[in-house]
Amino acid sequence: MLDPADARPRLRGLTEAEVRARQASEGFNELPQPERRTPLRIVLEVIREPMLALLIGGGLVYMALGDLKEALILLVFASLSVIITVVQESRTERVLEALRDLTSPRALVIRDGERQRIAGRDVVRGDLLVLAEGDRVPADAVLIEADDMQTDESLLTGESVPVRKLARDHAKADSPQHPGGDDLPYVFAGALVVRGTGLAETTAIGRHSEIGKIGQSLGGLKTEAPRLQAQTRKLVRVFGLVGGAVSVLAVVLYGTLRGGWLDAVLAGITIGMSMLPEEFPVVLTVFLAMGAWRISQARVLTRRAAAIETLGAATVLCTDKTGTLTQNKMTIVELRLPDGDVAGTDAFNRALPDPFITLLHAGLRAAPPKPFDPMDVAFHTLAKQSLDPDVLSWHQAHKPAHSYGLRPDLLAMSQAWPLGDGSYQIAAKGAPEAIAALCHLDEGRRAALALQLDDMARAGLRVLGVARASHRGDHWPDSQREFSFEFLGLVGLADPLRESVTEAVADCRSAGIRVVMITGDYPATAVAIARQAGLKADDCISGDQLSRMDDAELQQRLRTATVFARIMPQQKLRIVEALKADGEVVAMTGDGVNDAPSLKAAHIGIAMGGRGTDVAREASSIVLLDDDFASIVRAVRLGRRIYDNLRKAMGFILAVHVPIAGLALFPLLLGYPILLGPIHIAFLEMIIDPVCSLVFEAEGDEKDTMQRPPRDPQQPLFSGGLIGWGLTQGLLAFALVGGVYAIGKYQAMPEDELRALTFFALVLSMIGLILVNRSFSSSLWAALRRPSPVLLVVLAIVSLALTLSLLWPAASDLFKFGPLHPDDLALTAGSAVAVLLILELIKPLWRRRVHAR
Repeated sequence: MLDPADARPRLRGLTEAEVRARQASEGFNELPQPERRTPLRIVLEVIREPMLALLIGGGLVYMALGDLKEALILLVFASLSVIITVVQESRTERVLEALRDLTSPRALVIRDGERQRIAGRDVVRGDLLVLAEGDRVPADAVLIEADDMQTDESLLTGESVPVRKLARDHAKADSPQHPGGDDLPYVFAGALVVRGTGLAETTAIGRHSEIGKIGQSLGGLKTEAPRLQAQTRKLVRVFGLVGGAVSVLAVVLYGTLRGGWLDAVLAGITIGMSMLPEEFPVVLTVFLAMGAWRISQARVLTRRAAAIETLGAATVLCTDKTGTLTQNKMTIVELRLPDGDVAGTDAFNRALPDPFITLLHAGLRAAPPKPFDPMDVAFHTLAKQSLDPDVLSWHQAHKPAHSYGLRPDLLAMSQAWPLGDGSYQIAAKGAPEAIAALCHLDEGRRAALALQLDDMARAGLRVLGVARASHRGDHWPDSQREFSFEFLGLVGLADPLRESVTEAVADCRSAGIRVVMITGDYPATAVAIARQAGLKADDCISGDQLSRMDDAELQQRLRTATVFARIMPQQKLRIVEALKADGEVVAMTGDGVNDAPSLKAAHIGIAMGGRGTDVAREASSIVLLDDDFASIVRAVRLGRRIYDNLRKAMGFILAVHVPIAGLALFPLLLGYPILLGPIHIAFLEMIIDPVCSLVFEAEGDEKDTMQRPPRDPQQPLFSGGLIGWGLTQGLLAFALVGGVYAIGKYQAMPEDELRALTFFALVLSMIGLILVNRSFSSSLWAALRRPSPVLLVVLAIVSLALTLSLLWPAASDLFKFGPLHPDDLALTAGSAVAVLLILELIKPLWRRRVHAR
């Protein structure tokens, strides 16, 4: 092992003066503090949103009227919206903070010829880093010396297999300076040393490091604007303009026809408030909050609530291989003897034949007693399962007498273990070609070995050869080549597929979602894993091929390609952007730092919560708490259900506004007494509508939820069919309630009794509209058979409120209601039943247009 702290002049490192000068000119080894928006700034931005402005405006109007209760209700909802938005926006500001934490480990450096342990942020360019097994690399650096060194760069490349490192003088002069790939002289901030030791000279810190470049690309990306929010904002503007125009018209008509301009202003305000869509932001908030809670029950954390509705429109799911489709751990899945006999995972739970025991035992002895390397861990894991427990215990309690590390000219390592009689057993493992050279295999055996290797490579396995030799005496030769090795066989390792992946991919296919694998692994391995997962892997594009494509060619190939291999982080981002440019709604999964830019750029960024880095989680909109790929499918199902139910609620609100606005205008135009005042509007809009939205939120899936293709994301929330269906419902309800009003007027009912009769008919008709809108496709009978506890609660609340409004004198005076008789109540109930039955009869005529995607 090398001792980097020797007294050679060139290894004295920087002086303290040089360190201070470089810190002054180049800064510290950390990402720059991002410009943060203060809560006040976020509040000012939120207040400018049309939805919130209407809520606050409505509250001010009520306050001007002196109705403090109604004003406070609206302003409370406005404050709630502000708080939710501030919290969500503040959370997204933490992305670069997670990067700074990740890139500032402790570091061992040589300065003024002495080793010093310093904070990672104090490392400067030119510092000499002392690296050993288990260390986290604090900055990008070039290796001056390396002894059997390997690093895990999965945070940057996404691949779990460690890569070999060489000193600068032993590597190729034109070695590429990027993460990934064997026999390169460069180490990178955030990587973990899993084997050997090294001495490296720092070349880049902070924002100039590879991980820092990812941070800069994150800072330059804008999160995709929520489509539902944009559509709702447009809808609210339309309603606001229409409501304002009708209010002005009402004031002019009332003042002109009746002469009381103060009463005209009050009537105009009442009509305007009846048409102001303050329910829409309330319902949207309720649905997204409840949707996030429901999805959390499926072990999925929603970081940005607007991503919930986007799930239902996702057309492409870009998934990483390592840690997403696979378990992100190396596992031995196959043992092969020289004669071709094979033992797979099904045989590991039984007593293995002696030749396989010998092969596994030698592989274990070629691994260190306390492994860091994932492949060494795999040998220990299988040995614990298949060997005598005493064998593993002895191995972990002792140290090898002598070791030979990997060399560029011989990719094999050997360890010598004492046998107790002065002799030693030498166990070797490494690249099959290197082991074949150590064993001096003849051409025939090499040809047979090549066939076995091809077979294992097609299965996507990483293959190691294993051999053993004997040695007597304490004199150790300079090279492993001087031993007489015996070839014992091959060991196939793989990062195994998650058990639930195949079914989840099939569910995505049935839902019309195309799954695309994007990985940094080799094409053969990527294709093998893709086929195991059930993906059609006929079209595989490598990173080199992608780099030669222009944007137009890439878009064309993306329509058929399902596997991308040897892909660099910036290329992942390019793939996501190209898919978006081609009109796809992109969901992207990932867990490493390298995935963060593409997670943030995608319409839906899905991070792995268990193995995922803080950076990936902060950049994403959804986090899978259990790292289960199948949870994505459950989230998509829930996203589609939530959006369906949101459309039902919005359609219901549109429908009920028609009779409310009609009853506000109808008496005015005909010269009748005004029926509805601000208190009636407040009762209808701030109690009935929000409560009813809970009914729709709790509704179950439509029967074709996961059998239909993703909806067109450009389709507005209020499609033509839904608007037509809502207006049809509203006009029918208005006609029947108006008929009840006409009957009461014909019977010369007193004004307070007529108001109560009409109001009761309106409320009961709204209950009928709830029952009609519970499902786009199911019949009323099927909907009634589907239990809905929330609906029962709503009915109980409405019944209680109506009963109190009649029987409690204080409430009757507040609403200006007179007494109703049983025949009056029967008339109101009959109108509601008529609304329900007529709409159920005509629903099939609208079903296709309403349920269109």
